Order: sequence, then structure tokens, then C-alpha cells
Amino acid sequence: MLLTKRRPFKQQVTLEDRLCSWARTVQDQAAKLPPGPNREAMIKKARQADIAAHLIDWVKSPGLRPPK
Repeated sequence: MLLTKRRPFKQQVTLEDRLCSWARTVQDQAAKLPPGPNREAMIKKARQADIAAHLIDWVKSPGLRPPK
């Protein structure tokens, strides 16, 4: 089996920005749906993406430093 090497790819937009954008898109789509399980599932996914973006901020914060 031949294995091909993946070419390095540099993201143009940060993960945080992509998560926020995706969460906004999903929230907009959910707002157009009637109340029900599909709408609730989309809102839940958007909330999870928003939380993930905030976790990235928390991890990058200058207050978090490894012990010396």
C-alpha cells in the first residue's frame, strides 16, 4: 500500500473564528425552524461551538502558565 504524504496546510482563519462563525450560522438556521427536536439539536450544537471558542480563549490566557 502506497502512503502519500499530506501537504502542509496553513489555516487562514483561526479555529476560534471558524467556531464562532459556524455557531452564528447554525443559530440563524435554527431560528428559521419551527419549535421541535431538530431546532433544539441545532441550538445545542451552536452552544457547544460557542463554549469551545471560549475555552480556546481561556487556554490562551496569560494567567495560565506551566509550573516552574
